[in-house]
Formats: sequence, structure tokens, C-alpha cells
Amino acid sequence: MNILLMHMADGLISVPIGIIFLLVSFLFIIFSMKKMNNLKDEHKIPMMAVMGAFVFVAQMINFTIPGTGSSGHIGGGILLCMVLGQYPAFLSLCSVLIIQCLFFGDGGLLALGCNMFNMGVIPCFIAYPFIIKPLLKNHLNSKRIMMTSLIGVVVGLELGALSVVLQTVFSQVTALPFSSFLVLMLPIHFAIGFIEGLITAFIVSYVYKENSQMIDHALLEHSFKHIETKKLIQVFIVSIIFIGGGLSLFASEYPDGLEWSIGGITGSAEIEANGDIKEALADVQETTAFLPDYHFIDSEHDLGVSTSGIVGGAMTLLLIGTIGYFVSRKNKNG
Repeated sequence: MNILLMHMADGLISVPIGIIFLLVSFLFIIFSMKKMNNLKDEHKIPMMAVMGAFVFVAQMINFTIPGTGSSGHIGGGILLCMVLGQYPAFLSLCSVLIIQCLFFGDGGLLALGCNMFNMGVIPCFIAYPFIIKPLLKNHLNSKRIMMTSLIGVVVGLELGALSVVLQTVFSQVTALPFSSFLVLMLPIHFAIGFIEGLITAFIVSYVYKENSQMIDHALLEHSFKHIETKKLIQVFIVSIIFIGGGLSLFASEYPDGLEWSIGGITGSAEIEANGDIKEALADVQETTAFLPDYHFIDSEHDLGVSTSGIVGGAMTLLLIGTIGYFVSRKNKNG
């Protein structure tokens, strides 16, 4: 069985584009940490850690897009925003992407900033505040959650797909033509976004049913200080173990939307990363990735996939908990 890599690779972008988006994304990380500190959001940290781990394992499940020969996976940005609020959501998603990149070889190290921008900045700082929040504010109910989840996810994913195309074209390191790449990327990601929107709506509706205050407080960027989260944390931990340790084995083997689009133009889903800097970064990734492609090194055994799900989820919990520790300490010192 083969778990496909899910994120943008170094072969698509130039070194300047990679550096620019890495800097931009880290500025958003610093900004989000400061906002969490100002808003005293340390009470969201347990849910941040659990939801981040949940998104990690959920991204391992590529679902088939019928009739296309392609597959997709959730991005998770809108889901995290609706449950946590935009700043904790962005930090959680970036934690997922960093762990996937460094320890599982998923997404290029040079392309990490692009992936954080496309999958984090766009949904958390564009789709959520400008679409979901205005539609849900003062109208929070199950039907609105369904509608806004679909719209927000589709818009966020389409803008993310457009950003991938623009980053690739401006890099000028591939022969991918703008119009052909765009024509393939936008429709397939619309289909992926529709399915992710339904998944997001289902999960957020469940959280709303169990604790409507949580969605309301996330929407208003209020603290979770007086919200009981124990039951939801337990439910999501069980889900993480079930999905990461078992359900991840049944992911679609079709190429994801990005690989499928590239393959539709070049005949191959892979674009080689050339140049001394990219090769050096690839060597770093090869050293740090102890479960490359979500498998044991030199082994395709399914146990590697299950191990990747459990270990990756645990690492995400730990990283977000560490971020939360520094945010909490700043609040106490302040």
C-alpha cells in the first residue's frame, strides 16, 4: 500500500519564492502567537493540541474523487478556525505542516512556507474572517454551519489552488503553462473542497451539538476559560487513535489534486528539484524524516502507516503543547 505525499514539493518553486513565502508565513505565526497572548487564549491549548493531532491523522486519508482518477484530503484550516478561532487554528495547522515536512518528508522544506501560506494563511486569514464570520455572526445554528462550512472550505481551497499555480508560474522553474495548470487545478480542487466542506460541516455540527458555547466563543475570539472541553477532548483522542492507527490504511491510492493536475500536463506527477540549495535541503529532510512517505524506511508494510498516524498525532500534540507553554508563560509574566 502507498500513502501519497500531500503537499507542494520543492521542484515546483524557485528559491526566492520559497524564501519569500517562508518569511511571510513566519510573520503570520509570530502575529498569531501575539494575538493569542493578548487575547489570553491559553485555555484553548488542550483543544488546539487535540484538534491539531486530529487534522494530522485526518489528512492521511485521501478520498477518491469519482470519475477523475484523482483523490483529495482535508486541509483542515476552516475546521480548526470554526472550533478554535483563527489564531489558534493557524498555529495548530502550521504545527501539523512542520511535523509532516520534517519527520515524514511530506512537502518540500523549501516549499514549507508556501504550504503554510496556501493551507493556513488563506483559509485562516481570508476565507474565515471575510466569509464565515460575517455569515455566522448573530446567526449561529446548524443550517448556517452547514452552509458556511461548504462555502468557506471551497473558497479557501480554490484560492489555495490558485496560489499554488501562481507560485509555480512566477518561480519559472517548470514548463507548466499557466492556463493548462489552472484549468486542471481549480475544478479538481472544487470537487475536493465540496467533500471537505461536508466533512467539516459534520464535525463542527457535532461540536456545536455537544457544546454550542465553544463554536460561539471561537467565532468571537473569546477565551475557553469557562467552557468544559473534557468530553470533546476524549472523543477526539479516541478518533485520533482510530483514524491514525486503522482508518489511514484505507486511503485512496489515486494521486491527489496537485499531483493529478501536474500529471495531466507532463504525464508524471513528479517534478525533480534541481540546484545545490534544493539538494542540500533534500538531504536535511532525508536525515530528519524517520518515517518517510508515512512508512518505515525501506519498507511498505502497513504497520508503518499506522505507526506514522499514532506517532505523528503524538508529535503534533507535543509541539502545540510546547507553543502553548510559551504563550501561557508570557501571560503569567505579563
